[in-house]
Amino acid sequence: MSHTAFYAGSFDPVTNGHVDMIEAACRLCDRLILAIGIHPGKTPIFTADERAELLREICGPIASASGVMLEVVTFDDLTIDAARRLGATILVRGLRDGTDLDYEMQLAGMNHTMVPELQTVFLPATPPARHITATLVRQVASMGGDVSAFVPPIVRDRLKAKFAER
Repeated sequence: MSHTAFYAGSFDPVTNGHVDMIEAACRLCDRLILAIGIHPGKTPIFTADERAELLREICGPIASASGVMLEVVTFDDLTIDAARRLGATILVRGLRDGTDLDYEMQLAGMNHTMVPELQTVFLPATPPARHITATLVRQVASMGGDVSAFVPPIVRDRLKAKFAER
């Protein structure tokens, strides 16, 4: 049986926490869709195309080594609608701590009510990735801090370049 997993996020920037989840998700499916949410009210650091390029470059080899077909897409509607449209049967959600669990359980309940055939799967972050958030990475990078421990090297370099432009 074929399994298509859908992992949505802003990925602004791609962090080691995202990579942690993607590695785990590759153990669950034959096809993994990384879905970049586009929200008109937000001003991301990286464009959607830049984020897609980073995801392909960083995660392509991970998926390939696992025998998983990787797709990177953007969406601007409900996650469940995008997942259904693309044929996903699994929604991947990462958990860092109990606070995440409370929120994610509510979200999973709402999603199940609306699209019962879409199964939410919670993946716990590994200990080295539990504290990483894209928000904190952006804050540290914007103030010239070293984000090497939190993002892949290519992201670190692109963040430096982005903030040097400002």
